[in-house]
Amino acid sequence: MRTVHVTAEDRPLSRTNPKVDALFEQATTWRPEMERLRAIALSYEEFTEERKWWQPCYAFEGANVVIIGAFKEYCALGFFKGVLLKDLEGILVAPGTHSQATRFAKFTSVAEIDRMEPVIRAYLDEAIEVERAGLKVQLKKTEDYAVPEELEQKFAEVAEFKAAFEALTAGRQRGYLYHFAQPKQSKTRTSRIEKAMDRIYDGKGFNER
Repeated sequence: MRTVHVTAEDRPLSRTNPKVDALFEQATTWRPEMERLRAIALSYEEFTEERKWWQPCYAFEGANVVIIGAFKEYCALGFFKGVLLKDLEGILVAPGTHSQATRFAKFTSVAEIDRMEPVIRAYLDEAIEVERAGLKVQLKKTEDYAVPEELEQKFAEVAEFKAAFEALTAGRQRGYLYHFAQPKQSKTRTSRIEKAMDRIYDGKGFNER
C-alpha cells in the first residue's frame, strides 16, 4: 500500500493536536527544527499526532512510530522500531547503551532537515510499512543477560540484596546486569555492584537518583 502524504500547506489544521500545540508554545530550544520535523510528520495522512512523555508523537493505527525530542546538543526524530529499518544512509543511532528497539536521527539546523527531507521521508515510509507488516522487535529478556560472578557472590553473601534485586522491574535488572558486566577487571565489577546497592534497595535503576 502506498504511503500518502501532503504538503505542509495542504495539511488540515484539524489534524494538529492542541496538547502538542501547547508543547511547541513552551519550547525554548530547537523549536524551529522541531516545527519543521512536525510539518513533515503531519504531512502523512496515516499519522495521528499525540503527546507522549511530554513530546510530540506520531502513531499509525494506535502504534507509536516516531517521536520528536529536543536535547542539549541536537533535536531528534526517534523511530520506535528503528532497529528494524534498513538505515541505508547510516543516520540512525541508539539513544542509549540499553536501547534495543529505538533509534534516533539527529539534526542541528532547519537547513539540515530541509536537505535531508527526502531521506527522512524514505525512513518514515519504511517505518509505516514496518507497522503495516506487523513486524516486532525481538527484545532480549533478562535471562538472556549473563550474571557476573561477582554479583552471584554478593547474592550469596547478602540474601536481602538478592531479594531486592529480584524485586526490580525487568528493565532495571537488565540495565544493572549490563552495567555490572562491562568492566574487564573483577575489582571494578565488584565496586560497581557495591556502589549500586543502595539504589537497588530503593528499587531504582542504576542511572536513577
